[in-house]
Amino acid sequence: MSTFRTGSGRVALMRSRFCNAIAPALLVVLASFCVRSALAAQEPLPKADRILVLKSERKLLLLRDGAVLRSYPIALGPHPLGPKRASGDGKTPEGVYVIDGRHPHSPYHMALHISYPDAADRARSSAAHTDPGDAIFIHGLPAWYGPNDPDRFYKDWTEGCISVGNTAIEAISAAVDDGTPIEIRP
Repeated sequence: MSTFRTGSGRVALMRSRFCNAIAPALLVVLASFCVRSALAAQEPLPKADRILVLKSERKLLLLRDGAVLRSYPIALGPHPLGPKRASGDGKTPEGVYVIDGRHPHSPYHMALHISYPDAADRARSSAAHTDPGDAIFIHGLPAWYGPNDPDRFYKDWTEGCISVGNTAIEAISAAVDDGTPIEIRP
């Protein structure tokens, strides 16, 4: 233990008493905070009755009766401005859809299918003589990424899907039933 040059050793004694009495209590408080935070992250969410995606804010919100249950950072397609118009355009759709299934063999950690394209999307695509595409999901990251979710995504990288972290997609999947509406705003 280091001491200050006081000649009396009082500072060393005070420091020793602090370390022996206060430091263990401080560690208990910090440890309980960490355990509570970890347990809160694992607590199941109540069922959401709506999903709201805010593309410009890069957020996915789970809602119940208009209240936000949880918010998650997202990544989008590489061309996020504007609605999806054609397969391969790198855009994420905009509008109101529903979660209409789950992809059990996704290359990403879990995937919820979004009902894009709807009748209006197909009509617009037909008029433009393009294929609207149809593989739009909310999905996690590749399995090799592991369980730690990013605090935010620094790059849009999907083909038009909405990506969240791997623990986030597990919570979202558990909180959302098939048929849940999803609104995707610019």
